[in-house]
Amino acid sequence: MPARSLMIAGTTSDAGKSVVTTGLCRLLARRGVKVAPYKAQNMSNNSMVVAGAGAVDGAGPDGQGAEIGRAQWIQAVAAGAVPEPAMNPVLLKPGGDRRSHVVVMGRPGGTLDARDFTRGREHLAEAAFAAYDDLAARFDVVVCEGAGSPTEINLRDSDYVNMGLARHASMPVVVVGDIDRGGVYAAMHGTVALLSPEDQALIGGFMINKFRGDETLLAPANAAIARTTGRPVLGVLPWSPHVWLDSEDGMDVEGRRADTADPLRVAVVRLPRISNFTDVDALGLEPGVDVTFVSDPRRVAEADLVVVPGTRATLSDLAWMRERGLDAAVVAHARAGRPVLGICGGFQILGRSISDPEGVEGQVGARADGLGLLDVTTTFDAEKVMRLPTGTALGVDAHGYEIHHGRITRGDDAEFLGGARRGMVFGTMWHGSLESDDLRRTLLAEMAAAVGRDWTPGEVAFAEARSARLDLLADLIERHVDVDALLTLIEHGPPAGLPVVAPGGVG
Repeated sequence: MPARSLMIAGTTSDAGKSVVTTGLCRLLARRGVKVAPYKAQNMSNNSMVVAGAGAVDGAGPDGQGAEIGRAQWIQAVAAGAVPEPAMNPVLLKPGGDRRSHVVVMGRPGGTLDARDFTRGREHLAEAAFAAYDDLAARFDVVVCEGAGSPTEINLRDSDYVNMGLARHASMPVVVVGDIDRGGVYAAMHGTVALLSPEDQALIGGFMINKFRGDETLLAPANAAIARTTGRPVLGVLPWSPHVWLDSEDGMDVEGRRADTADPLRVAVVRLPRISNFTDVDALGLEPGVDVTFVSDPRRVAEADLVVVPGTRATLSDLAWMRERGLDAAVVAHARAGRPVLGICGGFQILGRSISDPEGVEGQVGARADGLGLLDVTTTFDAEKVMRLPTGTALGVDAHGYEIHHGRITRGDDAEFLGGARRGMVFGTMWHGSLESDDLRRTLLAEMAAAVGRDWTPGEVAFAEARSARLDLLADLIERHVDVDALLTLIEHGPPAGLPVVAPGGVG
């Protein structure tokens, strides 16, 4: 018998779909349900390596892992399931305003132009539906996260992510709205009203996210939206400062402020095509460490530690740094003996040169000098490297993951986690290495000493902190959402005879 399923859609991007999906996966797993997360198509430069097909030690028979969106990886962790490519069969990684690199079932699948969003995605839809059907055959429940809004009516004919998926599997849909943005009731009503009657028949209710205040104040509005749409508000999730998840959206980039008067200041360069910025989340877990994202050279000068993070467009982001004077600020910081950490693309920027002979990033034969802080050269190759490495650095164990086209050649500098080190300039190809507790604390202690700062490491393990955040999400849903109503939707689908809200689609 196929799995039961539920889609969590949103009135907008960043309405709370990922948060609710993650929390619901955790809640069901705690109740002993074999649950899988799923997102048909994700658009994100925040991704994660998982075991490839026929995996041995995290790699498939060809020595490579597979790539999925970071949000689906953390949802699988919440569900207690092994993350796999079927949970995010299509991943789009923006390489510019009109072009995205495509990952299909964890492996590179060419590029997608903006015009292809209304045509030319049939093969992606087939892959997405096949992946869903596969999960549905192996799990008790599949919790599906929509993308953007289900009422992107310009894309409906080719949609396989929102209502197209819901229609494929006859699955009920709950629409989440972010009340912190304002206009949430109009957004919820309009989301239903602009759908066709056939799509509307699958919308089983609403959920409100990020409410601040007395929930009873919403009772009249909740009753009104139920009356006008025939669909209830199933819960009101409160805004919580403790909700902190691995984000998938570059628009969600934000720092982690320390609660001390004189913190160790970490400045992360806010690159336009920043990727895998969750790499620095673990720094914010440490006491007395202030993490901010910056695009002003003056903020670089004020920092104790500068991080140049990963990027999906290394050459263009290097050019952007030069346009803003950030290159000179980072070089001056390093030459003053103050610590700099580059991660993947950020590490390559710190090297001597970057070459793209095959046009992996768009322009065949492109080349640029790096910042020259490390004796490393980078050449892009069409074949992507995806690995789950382990090793040691600074005398302690470390682990991480690699996703990159760049092949580095290291000169005389010391090796550091697949990268290089010269003095207080560190570069690594390993994303996620700062989640290794001993490495993070040892590295920060060495860097703090280099700038003459007294700093005492914390004792919280990153994995434990992440698990506690997942339990918090499940707890919030348990307390503030009609879980029985959600379970009824999962078990029986949307109620029959739901009213059609005018105009019932547009044409």
